[in-house]
Amino acid sequence: VQLQASGGGLVQAGGSLRLSCAASGSTASSYAVGWFRLAPGKEREFVAAISWNGVTTYYADSVKGRFSVSRDNAKKTVYLQMNSLIPEETAVYYCAAGASIAAVSVDPNYWGQGTLVTVSS
Repeated sequence: VQLQASGGGLVQAGGSLRLSCAASGSTASSYAVGWFRLAPGKEREFVAAISWNGVTTYYADSVKGRFSVSRDNAKKTVYLQMNSLIPEETAVYYCAAGASIAAVSVDPNYWGQGTLVTVSS
């Protein structure tokens, strides 16, 4: 499975962005997908994950109520809608795939290239 994140950019605090994670490979739609972020000087942080069929989602406490993860398996794409962004959420955002939500949230099998999100104050 190959993954490519896109949709990052510059946004003002309080603004919104939608990230996309395009997957390729015949089995891509059978994997849970997670989003992570890596900010300068910080450790990688789990953000959100979605099951292979989109039924189950899981969020880090810090983004609950502001971020929403969804997927369109026909397009082999997973989305991360980010609202009410704050400057501290400036980071490179990565998508990753794993066998389940539990697995992808701690030890993904596949990683995509990241996309930079910059939140200005």
